[in-house]
Amino acid sequence: MSDGIFIGGGGEGYGTPQDLLLGYANRHGLIAGATGTGKTVTLQILAEGFSARGVPVFLSDVKGDLAGLAQAGRADHKLHEAFLARAATIGLHDFSYGACPVTFWDLFGQKGHPVRTTVSEMGPLLLARLLELTEAQEGVLNIAFRVADEEEMALLDLKDLQALLVFVGEARAELGLRYGNISTASIGAIQRRLLVLEGQGGDKLFGEPALELADLFLTDAAGRGRVNILAADQLMQSPRLYATFLLWLLSELFEELPEVGDPDKPRLVFFFDEAHLLFEDAPKALVDKVEQVARLIRSKGVGVYFVTQNPADVPEDILGQLGNRVQHALRAFTAKDRRDLKQAAMNYRDNPRFDIEDAIREVGVGEAVTSLLERKGIPGVAERTLIRPPSSQLGPIDDATRAALIGMSPLAGKYERVIDRESAFEILQARAAAAAREAEQAERAEAEAEAAAEREFTAARRYSGTRVSRSTSQPARRSSSSSRSDSVGTAFAKSFARQLGTQSGRAVVRGILGGLFRGR
Repeated sequence: MSDGIFIGGGGEGYGTPQDLLLGYANRHGLIAGATGTGKTVTLQILAEGFSARGVPVFLSDVKGDLAGLAQAGRADHKLHEAFLARAATIGLHDFSYGACPVTFWDLFGQKGHPVRTTVSEMGPLLLARLLELTEAQEGVLNIAFRVADEEEMALLDLKDLQALLVFVGEARAELGLRYGNISTASIGAIQRRLLVLEGQGGDKLFGEPALELADLFLTDAAGRGRVNILAADQLMQSPRLYATFLLWLLSELFEELPEVGDPDKPRLVFFFDEAHLLFEDAPKALVDKVEQVARLIRSKGVGVYFVTQNPADVPEDILGQLGNRVQHALRAFTAKDRRDLKQAAMNYRDNPRFDIEDAIREVGVGEAVTSLLERKGIPGVAERTLIRPPSSQLGPIDDATRAALIGMSPLAGKYERVIDRESAFEILQARAAAAAREAEQAERAEAEAEAAAEREFTAARRYSGTRVSRSTSQPARRSSSSSRSDSVGTAFAKSFARQLGTQSGRAVVRGILGGLFRGR
C-alpha cells in the first residue's frame, strides 16, 4: 500500500496523478467549490482513503449523503458505468466497491449515539458565542462560572446554569462588590437566550455521560479507522449551535491530546463542513483562538479540513495554514464573484500549462484544481484533476440499515441512558429547601412565643381582676417581615423555590473548553 491517498488523475489535457501524502495530511486542507460541483464526493473519497490506512475520521453529514460510507457501492447503480470509465481514464486499475467501518453520532440521539458535553466543558467564551451575548452579558456569565468554581458546584446541564443565574441574581449586591455590576437585565437576557437554545434542542447537547474523546479514535478488527459521522441535517437548523459544537470538539482534541510531533500518518482527521458558519459574525478573539488551534493542533497528530463554498469564507490567517487544497468550480456571475475567483487563484502555485483562474471557473462536476503538499512539505503545482469515484455507496442509507449499524456498534448502549448526578441545580435546590425550613421554624417559634404571651396576659387579667395593658404585659413582638428581610438565605429560598417550580422535571450532564477557552 502506498504512503498516500489517491485523489485522482487525468487523461488528455489533465495533470499527473494526485496523491495526498499521509505524512503531510496533518498539515490541514481545504475543499471548496460551488454547490453541486462535487465537494461531498471528494470528502467521501478522502474519508475512505484515511480509513483504509488506519486513520479514524470525524465528519458532519449535513445532507444525509455521507451515511453511504457504511455501505459498499453496487454495480447496479446508475453511475456504475461512468465510475468504471473514470477509473480507467485516471489509471485506477484496481477500483472496486467496499464499505467503511462507521460510528453514527447525533446530538438529538435519533440517528446515532447521543453526543454530549457539559456546560463547564463548553466554557463561558463559547457559550457566549452560542447565545449571542453582548459584552456586558458575557461578563455576567463569567461571574456565574467563577461563583460555581468557588462554591464547588458542577455545571452539567442547562438547568444547572439557569439555577446558578437565579442565585447570582439574588446575591447580586454582595457579588457586585467583588466582581463588578450585575444587572437583572443582563441575567434576564441570558435566561431568555437559554430558553431559546432549549427550544432549538440545545439542551440535548449538555448532560452526562459526556463524550469520551477516546471513542473517536477506534479502529476495527482489520485495523481500519472508524469513520465517525455526525448526523447534522437537523442540527443545521440551528447553525450557531452546529458551529459552536464542532469548535468545542476541536478545542477539546487540542487540549486533551499529547504532542506527537510529525507522525507518519495522522491520529485523526477532522472535517469541518459548512465552515463559513464558524466565522460568520465571530468576534476577533474567537477567530484568533481558531487560528491558534489550527496552527498548533497538527503537532497533536490531528489534520483539520475545512469544507466550504468559497475560500474567502475562511480568514486569511487560517487559510494560510491549509496546505492541501482541492478547489472545485467557482461561478463568477457578479463583480464580487470575480474578485473572489481571482483571490482563490492567487492561492495556488502557478502551472505554466494553463491559467488557474480560468481552470477554476471551467472545471466540471467531479473535477477540481488540486494542490497537495509534496516531499518536505513543498506546495505542489496546481493541476487539473479528475476526482476518483467512491468505493462506498453514493447517497444516503435507509433507516433500518442505520438502526442495525447503530445496534452493532462497539459503543451501543454506552451513551443512550442519561445520568443525572448531583450538580448546581440539586445543590441550590437543597440550600433553598434548608433555608425555607429554617424560615418556617423561625415563624413557628415566633408564633408560639406570641401564643405564650397571650396566655400570660389572659392569666394575669383573671388573677388581678384589673385591666392590664397589652403593651406592658406582652413582650415586644419582632417584626416578622423585617427579620425575614434581614435573612438573605430566607429571601433567596422563597425566590429560588418559585424559580425551581418550573424546572423540576429536566435532565443533567458533564464538562470546559480547556486551557484555550477557560478564561476562568
